[in-house]
Parts: sequence; C-alpha cells; structure tokens
Amino acid sequence: MSDSVEQTATKPTPKPKWLRVKLPTGKKYTELRGLVDKYKLNTICTSGSCPNMGECWGEGTATFMILGNICTRSCGFCGVKTGRPETVDWDEPEKVARSIKIMKIKHAVITSVDRDDLKDGGSIIWAETVEAIRRMNPTTTLETLIPDFQGNERLLDRIIEVAPEVVSHNIETVRRLTREVRIQAKYDRSMAVLKYLKESGLNRTKSGIMLGLGETEEEVLETIRDLREAKVDVVTIGQYLQPSKKHLPVKEFISPEQFKKYETYAKELGFVHVESGALVRSSYHAEKHIH
Repeated sequence: MSDSVEQTATKPTPKPKWLRVKLPTGKKYTELRGLVDKYKLNTICTSGSCPNMGECWGEGTATFMILGNICTRSCGFCGVKTGRPETVDWDEPEKVARSIKIMKIKHAVITSVDRDDLKDGGSIIWAETVEAIRRMNPTTTLETLIPDFQGNERLLDRIIEVAPEVVSHNIETVRRLTREVRIQAKYDRSMAVLKYLKESGLNRTKSGIMLGLGETEEEVLETIRDLREAKVDVVTIGQYLQPSKKHLPVKEFISPEQFKKYETYAKELGFVHVESGALVRSSYHAEKHIH
C-alpha cells in the first residue's frame, strides 16, 4: 500500500460489488422518512446519505448532529463544511429531544461538529442535550459520539457526569496517517481520551476506524491493539468513501475477507462487540452495543 494519502488527479477506482446497497424499504423506514420530511427533522442519516439508513431506522435507531453543521476543523476525509460556526442555539437540546420523541426512536446516537471556538468546546450543550432527551424520552437509550475536546478532562467530565449508555470517540485512522487525515487531531490524545472515559467508570466506550486511506495491515492491527489497551469495549471498522473530489482519495477497497480477518483479531483481543465490514459506519448496529 502507499505510504502517503496525497490527493491525485487519477481516475477514481470503481466501487466493488460488495459496496452496492439496496434502497431502504420497509414500513418503519417509510414512517420515519415521512416524519423527518413533515417536521424537517435533522438527522445525520439523511444529510449524510448513510447507506445503512433503512436498516438502522428499521431497528428504531437514528443519529442526530448538534452544535450546528460547520466544523472548526478541516479533516481530509469529512464532508462536513469547515469555517466559522454559527452562534450556539441554546434551545437545541429541547429540539433534539422533541425530534426523538416524534420519531419514537428507541436508541439515539448524538454526534457533533468540533467547536474549538468555544471555551467549553460545546460540552455544556452536550450535557444538556443528554438530559433533555432523558427527560422527554425516558425509555430511549443513548450513545454520544463526541469530539476529543482537546483532551481537556474537565470538559470530558461533563459527558461522564450525564453517563450515556455508550460514549464513543473515533480514532478514524492509523497513527502514521493521522496528521494528514485528521489534521488538528492527535492519535495519542484520542487514545488518552478513550482511556480516561473508561477509567472514569463509564459502562461502554467505543471507537471506530476507516480503512482504504493507504494504511498497512500491521498498522491496522496495531491500532486495534492500542484501542484495546485503552480499554475500549466496542470497535467499528469500515471502508472510507471519498465524499467529494476535494477530499482524500480512496487508495484501496478492502475485501470482505480482510474485514473478517480484522474482526476475528479484535474479538480475540477481548472487545465486547466488533462491527467490521465495508458498509460499517460508527453508528451501525448501535443499538446492539449497549449490553
């Protein structure tokens, strides 16, 4: 594999057959799609055109993004717009909680853009969102897919105090490629965040990595080992797909057999749950990651 993730002008490699997905169908999906359109609800499932939307919605799971849709970081893999974020909407926690109630979501995943422009990194809104969801939807379980908060333990403590059933922070890629893929993020800082979360007594911690950016097999295995050493319970391993021509190119489409190899290795290391496959995303089968 290549040692660089530099962008090239070469023609994109055609997607293999195992990346083809069926159009979402089913009564539950149709019902939720109608509610999203009617009430103009904001989910990552729809705005990100997730390939697993139909399956997840069929299980009563959906993902919501808070703190706006403009990120202060400019990761080479991410399709979210970078720039100066909008003013914080302090009514957002109630709006998200209401959306979950309208959609009758059984398990909600909450994520956000990075808000390095805020002194609290957005952690207050994060905590208030969890509290609002619990107040309005007492039977809904929660996963929070959080940023690194620049490793600030005081800000992380706000998430720990509201104790979502699952707290996730994605490592995204291997150590060597972190500077090019995640730019402002740091591999060791993310690992330290994950370890701190677990050692603070949280029930389930989780992380994810995407493949196809030029990493080697040994680098992937090393990352899986590092995540386990950070006491992470759940790991997701999926295929990177280029959001646009401006983003980092796909260096390789990983075969189903290779994904299976990584899954077996992770299970042998003792992860509680492993999702590994081309179409796996961080919230894929999220409802199964609680127990």
